[in-house]
Amino acid sequence: NITVLSRATDWSGYFNMLPDEDGTVRRLPMVIECGGSMYAPLSLKTLQAYRRKQNPEEKANLDLRLSRYGVSELSLGKTRVPVDERGRLLINYRGGTKSFPHISVTDILRDPEKTAGRLKDKIVLVGATAIGIFDLRVAPFSAKDYPGLEIHANVVDNILHENFLVQPNWAQLVDLAAVLVLAGLLGGFLPRMNVSTGAILTLGLFAGYLTLSQLLFTRQGAVLNLVYPSLALLFMYVSTTVYKYVTEEKQKRFLRSAFSTYLAPSVVEQIIKSPEKLALGGEKRLITAFFSDVQGFTSISQKLDPVELVELLNEFLTEMTDIILDNEGTVDKFEGDAIIAFFGAPNDMPDHAARACVACVQMQNKLVALRAKWTAEGKPQLRMRIGMDTGNAVVGNMGSRTRMDYTMMGDMVNTAARLEGVNKIYSTYTMVSQATYDQSRDHVFARELDAVNVVGRSLPVAIFEIIGMKDEIPEEKRRLVEHYARGLAAYRARQFKEAYGHFKNALALDPGDGPSKTMQERCREYHKTPPPPDWDGSYTMTSK
Repeated sequence: NITVLSRATDWSGYFNMLPDEDGTVRRLPMVIECGGSMYAPLSLKTLQAYRRKQNPEEKANLDLRLSRYGVSELSLGKTRVPVDERGRLLINYRGGTKSFPHISVTDILRDPEKTAGRLKDKIVLVGATAIGIFDLRVAPFSAKDYPGLEIHANVVDNILHENFLVQPNWAQLVDLAAVLVLAGLLGGFLPRMNVSTGAILTLGLFAGYLTLSQLLFTRQGAVLNLVYPSLALLFMYVSTTVYKYVTEEKQKRFLRSAFSTYLAPSVVEQIIKSPEKLALGGEKRLITAFFSDVQGFTSISQKLDPVELVELLNEFLTEMTDIILDNEGTVDKFEGDAIIAFFGAPNDMPDHAARACVACVQMQNKLVALRAKWTAEGKPQLRMRIGMDTGNAVVGNMGSRTRMDYTMMGDMVNTAARLEGVNKIYSTYTMVSQATYDQSRDHVFARELDAVNVVGRSLPVAIFEIIGMKDEIPEEKRRLVEHYARGLAAYRARQFKEAYGHFKNALALDPGDGPSKTMQERCREYHKTPPPPDWDGSYTMTSK
């Protein structure tokens, strides 16, 4: 202070402030060393003077104790002031600007009697609050215009009422524990949650810690660190979410690239959502198995150059595969000219049999158009035989842990493969079991051909030829099927001569009808050499 002020008073104290790094005044130094001596701030000296005035017998001495790490204790008389090792007091602000009464000096000069009552027996801090004086500070309750003098008033109020904010020694342990526990909880649960659920958990943990900090603050004046636990939560959530996104996107890209070649896009998306369906071992599912083969492919391949053969086969397989995928079927594998596929897995498809039959009709129709194109190009014409059966099978990844195929296994799979070969006997191109037809009869038109005992099955299998879509069959074809049905009924009743006549009527409508020719020839043979008495009307296959 200037000399004239120093001589006029018995007390003096500094008003230096040391803002935090963000410029906010949260603490006030209660002691500063200068020239080898220790000095107290204006607020502390004001209280010392006040207490001696109020109680002259109380010395109200300022007691400072130092240790190797800094200030260990500071007290004013019997009041212990909680300071850190640098001698700073954490200020418990009452609120924003003018939490304490402000009296302008002009009011005192104009009406000293009125203001005298307001000042009597009060601790009065005198200072300048004008903007030009540059004693406006940044405080937690004010961004830029908090009077520096009022900060000292808050400190006086804190010590006078012993209403302190403290950061106890255990606060650092709580901060560390909060970081470890909160980050650990998130690290344990986030990998098993989606982004939105993880965000809710993160916000919940933050709210819980914030509530705990608020309770300790309001009830005990204890201040816990909110920054580091919050940053730990944020870092753990962001890092885990980013890691999950990167790894899951990588997995999704792998699944798309691996399965898009033989699964429909909608099926691939289901696999991405539920990748557990691709676990080694598979699951039992009700599906429709599909087997196809090109008629006379060996002789066709001998007539073509290898390059031409591959081009023709690729065009054929591409068109057929696209139809399977469009109907959400799964292509199991290609074996030369043969296609093995199934409907009903891995995606849930209640109408898998109907979709499989519709796909077959579309494939045969597409082949009609392709044969016209190939004829114009001078290429061989391909005809495809299809066999299908519906039933329970094990579907999933089968093989070793390092190399596996998503495929199907089961008795009905073998039956479907056998039915593809049975087409040769009846000169048909799309043959299905009764189980498949029963689930698709509302969509496709078919005729029952016969009942056959295929290799590997102890009971006969009723077989049907899929002719076309139910509402697209011409009347002449329907009459042919009726004649064939009468012939089949007579055939099973051992009335072979009558059956022969019905099949003859069917051939009159279509002389090239393969099943009618086959059954007519069989009736001729049975008429000459009747089957045994225990014959059940089925035909026994002698080869695959």
